[in-house]
Amino acid sequence: MVYPKFFDNVESILLYDPLSDFLGAVESGAMEITYLDVVKFAGHSCPTVAGAYLMTKLALERLYPDALPHRGEVRVLVRGAKSEGVNGVIGNTIAYICGVSDEAGFKGIGGRYDRSRKLAFGADIEGEVAIERVDTSQRVQLRYDPSLVPPDPAMKPLMQKILSGQANSDEIRLFRTLWQERVEKILLTKELWPKMVTVF
Repeated sequence: MVYPKFFDNVESILLYDPLSDFLGAVESGAMEITYLDVVKFAGHSCPTVAGAYLMTKLALERLYPDALPHRGEVRVLVRGAKSEGVNGVIGNTIAYICGVSDEAGFKGIGGRYDRSRKLAFGADIEGEVAIERVDTSQRVQLRYDPSLVPPDPAMKPLMQKILSGQANSDEIRLFRTLWQERVEKILLTKELWPKMVTVF
């Protein structure tokens, strides 16, 4: 599989997955979620997916400062409706990393490892997204603003040409390069993270 090389330079998210540990799916439950994993889940790499990845990483670091985050043991709350804009992409991407789902999720074993009803949209929160530990009810809220890394001016006309079927192979290649260069800057320019992602 060929993909942009910068994917491999994005810091992984390390977690402890108690269900995987219990069932022997991953030794000791130690799990690593990479940006490539998230791209496979979402089917694409874009500023929204990158932002969901960053928000999750920073929130889990805040919620679990001295231990690996426990996958499946948090709630993900999204302020907007599931059907509005990119809320579904954001919520589902964060939920994937955190190992949780809505009512369709895994119901647990013997009263443990329940991963259902832990993703909710239309939540009464101040941030765009909130992630909350189930065990302590500690909550982190987040806002994400990718406008600090604006798109190249050439991207919009190139996209229009591609969508209308009028772009040649060089134009298609250039569009893809410019698109992923923006994502790369969002994910790898760490000094911009505190300005792009507000954690409170």
